Amino acid sequence: MTTRSVALSGKSRARRTANGPVVETGARAGFVARGLIYVLVGVLALRIALSDGGGQQADRGGAIAEIAHRPFGSVLLWMLGAALAGMALWRLSEAFFGQSGQDGGKARKRATAAGRAVFYAFVSYSVLSYAAGDKNSGSGSSDHRSNDVTAEVLGWPAGQWIVGAAGAAVVGGGLWIAARALMHKYRKRLKMAEMSPSTRRAVDCLGVFGGAARGIVFATAGGFAIAAAVQREPGKAKGMDDTLRSFCETPAGPWLLGLIALGLAAFGVFSWASARWRTV
Repeated sequence: MTTRSVALSGKSRARRTANGPVVETGARAGFVARGLIYVLVGVLALRIALSDGGGQQADRGGAIAEIAHRPFGSVLLWMLGAALAGMALWRLSEAFFGQSGQDGGKARKRATAAGRAVFYAFVSYSVLSYAAGDKNSGSGSSDHRSNDVTAEVLGWPAGQWIVGAAGAAVVGGGLWIAARALMHKYRKRLKMAEMSPSTRRAVDCLGVFGGAARGIVFATAGGFAIAAAVQREPGKAKGMDDTLRSFCETPAGPWLLGLIALGLAAFGVFSWASARWRTV
């Protein structure tokens, strides 16, 4: 067998593995894990809106801490971390072999999948490290991390431009997420034909409401990053927790935060629907 034949055979086996049941199971478990995190963040944000936050963080760190304090919390965290690793593996397979669909092999989509693979691998590592006893991993304040990173980057040459560009990218990403949800773009990835009419209506409500709320949160956080760049004040940058709390400072007050909180929880439930009906 020639070297070329061996390489082609190895690539074929890798592609079959990427399209096999292990990667698919990992992807669906990852959607369940993502959904759990968003539901918990929504619940924590709703507590803040109801003036019952109790000093808890409405972000991924707060969700991890919430799980850890429950019965069998350590076991649940190990399962959560493993499921997120499955999501990272699936995204990595998309980066190498392309996504499902006619245009799934485009370079842009592969690059996006690679970025998501890195993100979920990092989150998985954080959760597993926390479960293993490193309490400084995973549950740290997103606000402190955001301020620290912003302060460091602002000290670089052209740091203002870098932070401003990153903030603009996050704003654009948030608006893109919200717009795609409002236009029902998620339907292309879901097996809508397998759902009953009532289930389709419910999934549409969750997808639109949840996606729009998620996009608004991202866009708002990006706006704070731009403000930090313009004013050269790292404290202006906000993580998810402070971004959510900022909605209470609007004329709508806690009512707006409560609506956004319900939207994030809706996105979590939508992720569970994706675990069932997403085309992987």
